[in-house]
Amino acid sequence: MPGMNGHELAERLIARRPDLKCLYMSGYPADVIAHHGLLSLGQRLIQKPFSLRFLARSVRETLETNLRRS
Repeated sequence: MPGMNGHELAERLIARRPDLKCLYMSGYPADVIAHHGLLSLGQRLIQKPFSLRFLARSVRETLETNLRRS
């Protein structure tokens, strides 16, 4: 995505649809992401590589949760 990262895209989409659920995916370690402030408390993250089963479970859990993203 030229000109923005996934976090910026999610913020723009959530501004338009506050009820939108978001699951972040990254190849970076979680501590690196947290250090750069890319995720707030309550945001969900899966790390690459992951199995299809883990992805499906994570998507299901994300859709079922009522956590806020900001």
